[in-house]
Amino acid sequence: MEDKYKNKFRIASNRLQGWNYTNNGHYYITIVTSNRINFFGNIENNEMIMNDVGQIVSDVFLKSFEIRRELILGSYILMPNHLHAIVIIDKPHTINPVETHGRASLQRQGQSHLIRAPRSISSFIAGFKSSTIKHIDNWIDQKGLSMQKFNRNNPLWQANYYDHLIRNHAEYQRIALYIENNPAQWCYDKMNPAN
Repeated sequence: MEDKYKNKFRIASNRLQGWNYTNNGHYYITIVTSNRINFFGNIENNEMIMNDVGQIVSDVFLKSFEIRRELILGSYILMPNHLHAIVIIDKPHTINPVETHGRASLQRQGQSHLIRAPRSISSFIAGFKSSTIKHIDNWIDQKGLSMQKFNRNNPLWQANYYDHLIRNHAEYQRIALYIENNPAQWCYDKMNPAN
């Protein structure tokens, strides 16, 4: 059976069924640019060299952990066209509904509109994506650049993102090492447009 939404095929969620993504936990996330375009810099000698746009994205990402008390940053790397990170939610436990993926949201009982669960992985990523676009567009204006601004017709980010709930210390160590070594593996990376 074809699963369509707004006449487009839906991508099946990679989320852990039944898991509440507002729960405390260690989450491995990957956020990718639209069409995997290298907006953020280049890899040189196995090291990520950020351009101005990459520096803005990195600054906004790191600032997110200063302003959101429930979030802790584990390992992190910004690559030419994607970002890998371990994001830790550490807050007093509250009961919230199971969270959906990406832009999809849940309808809470008694409410007629859809909302994204606050202090969750998807609300964090949505806020981060929105903030990066705002900061980059402001930078374009300040510099008087002829570069096209980002919007629905010219998106910076893919609509969705990848997430994985890290379940034990060994898995955390393996993922952290992968993130750390990502620049050295760029020539083999499936995210590399050259591949």
